[in-house]
Amino acid sequence: MDPALSAVRLSVREAVHTLSSEDGGRIFSTLGSLKRYLGQTENPALPGEQEEFARVHFSAFLRCLVSKLSPDWLELLPDGQLEELWASFFLEGPADQAFLVLMESIEGTAGPSFRLMKMAQLLARFLSAGRMAAVLEGQCWQHMESASPLLQETLLIRVVTLPDRLGNRLQRESLAVFLPQNYFPLLGEEIVRVLQAVVDSLRGGLDCSVSFVSQVLGKACVHGRQKEILGVLVPRLTALTQGSCLWQRVCWRLVERVPDRAMEAVLTGLVEAAPGPEVLSRLLGNLVMNSRKAQFVLTQKLLFLQYRCTTPMLQSLLGYLATDSQRRPLLVQALKELLETWGSSSAVRHTPLPQQRYVSKAVLICLVHLGDAELHDSRDELLASLMAGVKCRLDSSLPPVRRLGMVVAEVASTRIHPEGPPLRFQYEEDELSREMLALATSRPAADGSLETGPSVPPVAADTPDKEPEESDIPQRRPDGSDSELDSDDEFVPYDMSGDQELKSSKAPMYVRDCVEALTTSENWERWEAALRALEGLVFRSPAATREVSVELAKVLLHLEEKTSVAGFEGLRQRALVAVTVTDPARVAKYLTSQFYALNYSLRQRMDILDVLTLAAQELSRPGRLGRAPQRGSPGPASQPSSAVAPAWRAVVEERIRSKTRRFSKGSAGRGPAAGPNEFNSVAGYFFFPLVQHFDRPLVTFDLLGDDQLVLGRLAHTLGALMYLAVNTTVAVPMGKALLEFVWALRFHGDAYVRRGLLSAVSSVLLSVPAERLLADLPDELLEARAWLADVAEKDPDEDCRMLAVQALLLLEKLKDKLLPLSFP
Repeated sequence: MDPALSAVRLSVREAVHTLSSEDGGRIFSTLGSLKRYLGQTENPALPGEQEEFARVHFSAFLRCLVSKLSPDWLELLPDGQLEELWASFFLEGPADQAFLVLMESIEGTAGPSFRLMKMAQLLARFLSAGRMAAVLEGQCWQHMESASPLLQETLLIRVVTLPDRLGNRLQRESLAVFLPQNYFPLLGEEIVRVLQAVVDSLRGGLDCSVSFVSQVLGKACVHGRQKEILGVLVPRLTALTQGSCLWQRVCWRLVERVPDRAMEAVLTGLVEAAPGPEVLSRLLGNLVMNSRKAQFVLTQKLLFLQYRCTTPMLQSLLGYLATDSQRRPLLVQALKELLETWGSSSAVRHTPLPQQRYVSKAVLICLVHLGDAELHDSRDELLASLMAGVKCRLDSSLPPVRRLGMVVAEVASTRIHPEGPPLRFQYEEDELSREMLALATSRPAADGSLETGPSVPPVAADTPDKEPEESDIPQRRPDGSDSELDSDDEFVPYDMSGDQELKSSKAPMYVRDCVEALTTSENWERWEAALRALEGLVFRSPAATREVSVELAKVLLHLEEKTSVAGFEGLRQRALVAVTVTDPARVAKYLTSQFYALNYSLRQRMDILDVLTLAAQELSRPGRLGRAPQRGSPGPASQPSSAVAPAWRAVVEERIRSKTRRFSKGSAGRGPAAGPNEFNSVAGYFFFPLVQHFDRPLVTFDLLGDDQLVLGRLAHTLGALMYLAVNTTVAVPMGKALLEFVWALRFHGDAYVRRGLLSAVSSVLLSVPAERLLADLPDELLEARAWLADVAEKDPDEDCRMLAVQALLLLEKLKDKLLPLSFP
C-alpha cells in the first residue's frame, strides 16, 4: 500500500473517530489539521494527498460532519468556533461535492428541525459566497473523456431545481435567496463569472468547454425562467461582446451547445431580451446557418406556429436575419412563406385575428429590410401570393380583416412592384393601421452590411385636408410688407356662422306630398326637404301613413341619393323605421318578402335587416306611445314661445323646491310608463319569413355561398328579434325555429357568421321561459351544450370562444331544472 495514500486514509479515520468524542478542543484541533488536505493552511498537504482526499474521502467526511450536527455538539466550544470551522469545509472544499452533500442532507432531513435550518442557512452562505460559479467552473475544465455523465446530470438537476426542492422542504420557512425571482438572477451572475474565467483561460492558451453551462442555461429556460436568468445575462453579454471577438465566439459556442430540446426556449428568451438585431447578431452569430434546430425555431416556429412575439421581438428576429449576407437568403425565403400564408384563404378563415395581425406585421418588416434587387428576383411569386391574399381578405365579413388586407396590399404593392400603379383603398384609420404604416416607414439601424430599399410613404385613407386651427382669424402681416398696399386685407371677415341658407321650396306638410316629391319631383331642394320632413310627418300622421305605408316603404327602399345631402343614409333609414313602426304588420311583410327577391343589392338587403331590427326595438320599448312623435321635426306651432316656457318653469320649480320642507323623499323621478309590448302581436311577421328561405340560392344572391356577410348579418338580426320577443306568446316557436337555423349552420367557416349564431343561442336562452325550454326543447339544449363546449375550447376566433362561454353560463343557470337529464 502506498504510504502517502494510507496516511490520508488514517487521518480521515482518526478525524471521524474524534468527532464522536465530547472534547471540543480535540475536535477543533483534529478538524484544523485535516484542513491541510484542502490547501487552506500554512503547511498544505502534498498535491497527491489533496487529490486523493478530494476524490475519495471528501464527500464521506462531509456526510459525517452533517450527521454530527446538533445544538449540543456545536456548543462544545464557545463563540461559535466549532460551527465556523465545521462550515469552512463546505465553503472551501471542492464546490461540486459540497453542493451535492448540502442538497442531499436538506432533502433527507425529515420535517422542520435544527439540522434542516442550519443546512439551509449554510447553503445560503454557499450561494452568497459565489460558490455556485465554482460548481459550474469545475465542469468546464474537465475533459470529455474524464467527465462523469452521471455526476453532470445530477449537478444539472440540482442546480436548476434548487428553488423547487428547497421550497418543498422548507415550506414557509424558506429563505429569500431560494426564491426563484432571486435565485435565477444570481445564477445568471454566476454564469457571467464562469464565462469570464473561460475567456481568461482561452487568452492564456488553455482548453475548456462551456457545454455544462449551456445545459444549465437551457434547462433553466425550459423551466420557464428565461426572464429571470436572461434578464441578467443578456445586458452583461451585450456590453462584454461590444468590440471583443473572443467574447462573441464564447457566446456563439454557449448557444450552440444548448441541447436541441431546450433550443426553442433559449432562442425565444434571447429574442425577447435582446434590445435590437445588432445585439442579437453578436450573441448568436451564424447559429441559424449552423444549427437546423435553430433555423427551424427562428424561421418557422416563431413566425408561423406561434404569435407570441411582440413587435420589437419581430423586428429583432427579422433584423437579425438581415444583418449578414449569409443569412439574407433566409429572410427572402421567410417573406415568400409569410406571403403564401397571408394569401391562403384557409388561413384567413381558420386563423385567429391576432395571428393574422402578427403575420402581416412580419411581412411589412421583411419588406423594410429587403432591397429592390432581392424583391425583383421573386416579384412574380410575391405578387401572386399578395393578390390572392387581398382577394380573400376583402371577401371577409370582419372589418378588421378587410382593413388588414388593405393596409398590407398598399404597402407591399408599392415595394414589390414600384413601377406599376399603386393600390389605394379607402378605410378608417385605427391604432393597428397606424402601427403597421409606421412599421412600413421605419428604417432599420445603420449597418454597412444591411441593404434596404427606399422607405414607403405612409398611405392613409382619402380624407379631406384639415383646415389649420384658427383659420378664420386674420393673420397680421409684418410691418413694411407690400401687402399694406392692398386695402382689402385690412377688413375683418364678417361672422356668418349663424346664417341659414334661404330655400325657395317649403317642406311638405303631408305624407302623400312627401311620396310625390320623392318619386316625381325634379326640384332637388323640394326633394331634400321632403326627405328631411318625412320622419316627423309619419309620426304626426299615423293614419295617413297607414294608407300609403307599403308604397312609401318601397319608395324609401329604392331611394338613391341624387344630390349631396348630408346624412342621407341616416335620414332614409330613420324614415323607413318610422314607417315600419307605424304600420308594422304590412311593412314588415313587404320588407321580408323583398329580402329574398331578385334584383336587390347586398346593401339594400342589409338595410332591410337593419330597419327590421330598429323597428322591433322601437316597438318593444316600454312607454313608446306618447313619446314617439317627439322624434320628428317640430311643427309650425312649436316655435320661439315654446322654447321660452321651459326656462321660466324650471326657475319656478327650483324656487318651490328650495322653499319646500319635506319630511320624507320619494323617488326623484318617475319610472317608465307602463304599456303593452307592441312587438308581441307582430313578431312573427318580422321573424319567420326571414328564417324560411335562407338555404335557397338565387341568381344574384346565395347566402350559403359568397354572400356570407349578409348571412352573418341575418344571424345577428334573428338573434336580436328573438331577444326583443321576450315574454311574448310567439317566443317558443321562434326559439325552436332559430335553434334549427343555428344547428344547420353551426360549422360555418366564417367567424362573423359563427358569432351571429352564438348570439342567437344566447338570445333563445334569455327570451324563452325556462319551463318551456325544458318542456319543448330538451333535445336541442343537449345538442347545443355539446356544440358550445366544443366552440369554447377549439374555435380559432376569440370572440366566438367568449360568446360560447357566455351561452354555457346561461345554460348553467338552468342546471337545477335539468337534474333529470344527465349532461355528458
